[in-house]
Amino acid sequence: MTVGWKHPAPEGWVESVWAALAEDVGPGDLSSIAVNPEEVANWRVDAQADGVACGIGIAAYLLQPEFDDPQDDECEALVDDGEPVGPGTVVLRGRTRVGRLLTRERTALNYLMLLSGVATLTNRYVRKLEGLSTQVVDTRKTIPGMRALQKYAVRCGGGRNHRMGLYDGVMIKDNHIEAAGSLTEAVARAKHLVGHMTRIEVECETLDQVKEAIEAGADVVMLDNMDPFSMAEAVRNYRGHVVFEASGGVTLDTVRPIAETGVDVVSVGALTHSAPA
Repeated sequence: MTVGWKHPAPEGWVESVWAALAEDVGPGDLSSIAVNPEEVANWRVDAQADGVACGIGIAAYLLQPEFDDPQDDECEALVDDGEPVGPGTVVLRGRTRVGRLLTRERTALNYLMLLSGVATLTNRYVRKLEGLSTQVVDTRKTIPGMRALQKYAVRCGGGRNHRMGLYDGVMIKDNHIEAAGSLTEAVARAKHLVGHMTRIEVECETLDQVKEAIEAGADVVMLDNMDPFSMAEAVRNYRGHVVFEASGGVTLDTVRPIAETGVDVVSVGALTHSAPA
């Protein structure tokens, strides 16, 4: 089912949904004994705040009619993922059996709340950078098992994705440098082992480290918790040599001053670890 999605949909979402539903229902919904499960009812899902919708496709999948239900059984997505909503916006509506609806509603709403929260917070960061070329990207600070969906929500909010995991990009951080003995040695080992299509990023806390990373052959330099003046100097000295990423404690109040230093991307862990529902 493709209703509501902003394509491409993330891999593995169906398996995630069934695991979440099984977690909630277990061997059976005990509360369903309080109703006639075969009774048919109209239902709708309303937004309760201004934001960006995400999770519509998942909710539609969970609440869609089952098998060959009567013709009046239906599920309609009124907005797609990535679209703006406001208080009272009806995002989904339908008509279905009460038992099926009440068993699945919380799982559907959990996805809608979480993913819309990520998309909405991302969009707030993106809008802070209007007029600038700097991109907002996410991190690996995601809810375990939800990474692909949370990163999808970041895209729905107008942001971009950093690497998906440890497997699709090299990031040499302070602990790697400590273990390797030096920044230069860590980069040299990585360059010797990975293919030419794999980028190597180095986390730098000082301008001296920036210089060393570039001379060692890094493709991306992360300016980690640097003050804006040092960031601007790094960009000014080495613009065009590497991609510059700013990271570390970025907030809605600080993201634009950071971007104005000229960095190419700003990574924000809060997009996925601290987004409110």
